[in-house]
Amino acid sequence: MKKHTLALLLVSVLVFTLTSCGEKSLLRETDPVTLNFWHVYGEQSGSPMDLLVQEFNRTVGQEKGVRVQVTNLSSASKIGGFLKEAQKGGRDAPEMPDLFTCHISDATALGSDNLVDWNAWFTAEELSNFVPGFLADGMTEDGTLLLFPISKSTQLLMCNGSGFARFSQATGVSYADLSTWEGFYDAAGKFYDWSGGEAFCALDYPIRSVELNALEHGSGDFYTKSGWYDTNNVVFKESWMQFARSLAQGHVVVSDLYSNTQVMTGDVVCGLGSSAAILYYNDTVTYPDNTTEPTDLLLAPLPHAAGTATPLMPQAGVGLCAFKTTDQKAEAEAVFLRWLTEQQRNLEFAADTGYMPVSSAAFDAIADYPFEQQSYQRLYDVYNEMRIQNTPLSEPGIVGYHAKAKTLYDSLRQRQKDYPQRLAGGETLEALAEETWQLLCDNA
Repeated sequence: MKKHTLALLLVSVLVFTLTSCGEKSLLRETDPVTLNFWHVYGEQSGSPMDLLVQEFNRTVGQEKGVRVQVTNLSSASKIGGFLKEAQKGGRDAPEMPDLFTCHISDATALGSDNLVDWNAWFTAEELSNFVPGFLADGMTEDGTLLLFPISKSTQLLMCNGSGFARFSQATGVSYADLSTWEGFYDAAGKFYDWSGGEAFCALDYPIRSVELNALEHGSGDFYTKSGWYDTNNVVFKESWMQFARSLAQGHVVVSDLYSNTQVMTGDVVCGLGSSAAILYYNDTVTYPDNTTEPTDLLLAPLPHAAGTATPLMPQAGVGLCAFKTTDQKAEAEAVFLRWLTEQQRNLEFAADTGYMPVSSAAFDAIADYPFEQQSYQRLYDVYNEMRIQNTPLSEPGIVGYHAKAKTLYDSLRQRQKDYPQRLAGGETLEALAEETWQLLCDNA
């Protein structure tokens, strides 16, 4: 009897404690708190994120006393720069937002102590509902969760199916041949010869492809404390040189900015870049002579090193970060984030934008989702294939990494058009490839 009474007493205390915690909310419907929000989901018209913000404000936000106000739409790299300016302050500096999407390197540059740790606002049970690798992507080494995943992308090969079909019929190169880097670069060379000197593929993030190829070949860690690469790593260099030889011969190019544009205008037959770029692929390819044909978009996972048992899947995409100010704002931010990542809402947002959902349940529900476009159905079939077969790998969490990579790409773009002519003029392939390697080394 005493044990029963004690148990009831403990339950009563627990209920009282939980009720008290619930009653301690700092939010008031009659006195709403406003959150300024910067995000990257706005380059396309009718931003799906803006629509979600509007829905939140007129429903849960209104009920809880939270209003989200979008004050900046830009790219991830630009937002990273704006955040630094805002933190430094000054007459012309923008005001620091309450909520913003960014990369982990941008978040750590702001200082972990200045940001909300989402672990304090979500229970372990809630966090267990998310894809583990996606959560880890937003954590610091000590386990602080600075970036909460709301969507993720990877890198895929996207092809003009009509153009590739003609190439395949003439040369025997199949889509399956593109599954390895060896097959990919071999196909690029054959396409160059068959087409009379046209590039096969435009790469958006070539250095990321090089990294993954090297890691799959057993390179080990090749990042340095200075925020770049260990240029003495032999496997990493050979992976770069494989790409560089293809670049110097004109078989592949670094994209003008995003490869989908070059695929849509017939400059290349394939693009290798973010899976989220599917938003910007049209149903038709328009060639320079104004002729058109159906894109018949084909999608495949990123090529991998031949013989790799478990290919790596690059995971990219920003997470949601919050600048630490008051507990009231932190609670409001958690309310919005919890609403934003609910299973069905997360799935619909991902399906609208071409990203991967971040909750495990939403990912599982993809199989039954009624996609309106066949290309999107293909995309999510590839996502599920990669989710099962590949190991997710985060982007380098190095401060300044993206700026350095951009500088390298700009240098390569300036030179790549001249490489085939220089090669024809007598310069050796190895010398030109070494020139690109030196550009990478000089970026340290």
